[in-house]
Amino acid sequence: MDYAIRVEGLTSGYDHPVISDISFSLHPGEILSVIGPNGAGKSTLLKSIARQLSPMAGTVFLDGHEMHSLSSNAFARTLSVVLTGQARPELTRCRDVVAMGRYPYTGRLGLLTPEDQAIVTSSLQMVGALDLAQREFLSISDGQRQRILLARAICQQPKIIVLDEPTSYLDLYYKLELLDILRQMATQGLSIIMSMHEIDLAQKASDLVLCMKDGAAVAFGTPEEIFTESRIRDLYGLARGTYDPLFGSVELPGSSGTPEALVLSSGATGTPVYRTLQRKGVPFAAGILTPGDADFRIAHSLATRLFLAEPYMPPAEAVITEMLDMIRSIPRVLDTGIPATVPGIQQLIDAARARNVYERIYHAVT
Repeated sequence: MDYAIRVEGLTSGYDHPVISDISFSLHPGEILSVIGPNGAGKSTLLKSIARQLSPMAGTVFLDGHEMHSLSSNAFARTLSVVLTGQARPELTRCRDVVAMGRYPYTGRLGLLTPEDQAIVTSSLQMVGALDLAQREFLSISDGQRQRILLARAICQQPKIIVLDEPTSYLDLYYKLELLDILRQMATQGLSIIMSMHEIDLAQKASDLVLCMKDGAAVAFGTPEEIFTESRIRDLYGLARGTYDPLFGSVELPGSSGTPEALVLSSGATGTPVYRTLQRKGVPFAAGILTPGDADFRIAHSLATRLFLAEPYMPPAEAVITEMLDMIRSIPRVLDTGIPATVPGIQQLIDAARARNVYERIYHAVT
């Protein structure tokens, strides 16, 4: 089977091993995200693949060739790198930084042909940085530098590209744009390895995910296999808060204690209210929800109590009775737009109005 990159038993580090016995493989056109907590060894792994660190044990194969058997030019034509902490060239235009990616293809004088210049231009255009071409590299923002360095890596026309936290310093617009660029490049056969702290983006952009912890690979598989609540909780040692694999999101822990509000909600109308209450430190109950409701997933993380019904079924009479009991003592009942046609809801609303604790609200709590 043809692999773009195959890593077998890689152990690497400095005075002592930082990563040990790492193995994985990647086909042409696949994107691999490396995730894990700080200090897990992600950057050490990427530096080892980039030949910035020599392995203490194990082997890395690039396009079927043992990595250290490749000449410098052959290596540069196979793999390009965008790592954090790279050289910061002074008095150098951004176009010239990108043009450095063509040097594996030039002669001894390093002269660029018209074809090379066209590739430089297209690389800048691909990352939306043509307007930066004549700017001095050190005069632009960190996010703009990230795009220029990516353009340089693209300009190298490699088969594999390695990126260390490529979305760092980028705002939301450019994060999404960069990942879209990488996905387009992958469809053209480029293999991509990137370390990521933003696991929601890693979940959406990756074909494969490698989980690292304490210098070891603890899991390797598809996003569907990797991004489960229990695995992410274990990987990052989450003691507080929750991770939702459906939305790829994390939630801060909800407030504990006796509910001070009952939120009547469904169909995602309650989620903004749940989060407002959570930020204010107000414990709350929520209902009537079904496990398939969009509100359920957030309420499950933040509410101190849930009132549930089976999908496509009216709520049980006991659930309505429990909610009526709560309404007799709770200070606030917040209706975020739950349909009045739901069996029992009008009864709950009437009971809240009778106590003058009913509020009809839209996405905010004051």
